[in-house]
Amino acid sequence: MKIIETTNISKRYIMGEEIIEALKSVTISVNKGEYVAFMGPSGSGKSTLMNIVGCLDTPTSGRYVLNDHDVSEMTENELATVRNKEIGFVFQTFNLLPRQSSLDNVALPLIYAGYSKSDRIEKAMLALKGVGLDNRAGHKPNELSGGQRQRVAIARALVNDPSILLADEPTGNLDTKTSYEIMDLFDQLHSKGNTIVMVTHEDDIAQYAHRIVRLRDGLVESDHRNEHVRKVGDLLHK
Repeated sequence: MKIIETTNISKRYIMGEEIIEALKSVTISVNKGEYVAFMGPSGSGKSTLMNIVGCLDTPTSGRYVLNDHDVSEMTENELATVRNKEIGFVFQTFNLLPRQSSLDNVALPLIYAGYSKSDRIEKAMLALKGVGLDNRAGHKPNELSGGQRQRVAIARALVNDPSILLADEPTGNLDTKTSYEIMDLFDQLHSKGNTIVMVTHEDDIAQYAHRIVRLRDGLVESDHRNEHVRKVGDLLHK
């Protein structure tokens, strides 16, 4: 079953006299349960593609269908509704509220989704347990390590049971060992059936994905299955 399907999507930005073509007629699809990395150097179009896939932006031309919703020409409000329901975001900078506890940060999307307070607490605790941090529910971000903050952000991304987990440079602010631990967590989430789309410019991080889409100059340069998926567990336990 296709979760993401883009057909000839392009994105143009007008910068003064200049027209920047960030994406040029990109057609890709991602099936339910896949683990895909969008890869490419700075300026390749991978971030623009992620913003469109994540309903943070709309294409200039072409069609984008997300889980049977044609989102190509949705209004801002419609996009916000689809984002909250269908997509869990994990950012390089964590984007946690500094004065709120881990539990409150994770429960935040559930407020917009209309859950009662007791249901929010129950679902948020389950999500924290899923990333091994239920014992840190009362801690604020400044009381957590970088890896723990990213785990809280992942729990928040998963709390609404989204169709896709969308991770933008998820290890960009982490040291090597912590990066391995976060990639190990993504591996576990994928094995439970989560659909993961990861954006990265780091080749060694992209190798954890089962499929790699390489972009260059706004075009898909290659799209192939990763025959040598890196596994993290072995590295962690050396």
